[in-house]
Amino acid sequence: MVISTINEDHYLIIWPMATKDFNYKGHRNSYTELNQPYFWTITVNHWQYLLEIERHKMIIIDSLQWLCHQQLIKVYGYVIMPNHIHLLWNQLKMNGKEFPKNSFEKIYG
Repeated sequence: MVISTINEDHYLIIWPMATKDFNYKGHRNSYTELNQPYFWTITVNHWQYLLEIERHKMIIIDSLQWLCHQQLIKVYGYVIMPNHIHLLWNQLKMNGKEFPKNSFEKIYG
């Protein structure tokens, strides 16, 4: 179960409900492994405010949903800001020869 809210700055915030399989240890890595939860941030090129537009936010949400439906990722929560995204997620398996985060970066970048 997920609760979403829009704060006073109109940022979409997704609050995940606690799940037994989420065990984030708080390590900061420059690499990722499969089947490990990560807090991950991706920014818009040159910190442009492209995600203020609703249809751009929906591209992000649709992309995450597609990766979930392909059983490539599990999303525990995310926040879409005007120029970056925070994700709590788990990459479950490779998308062909690349990690799901690389597939997402192609869509997002």
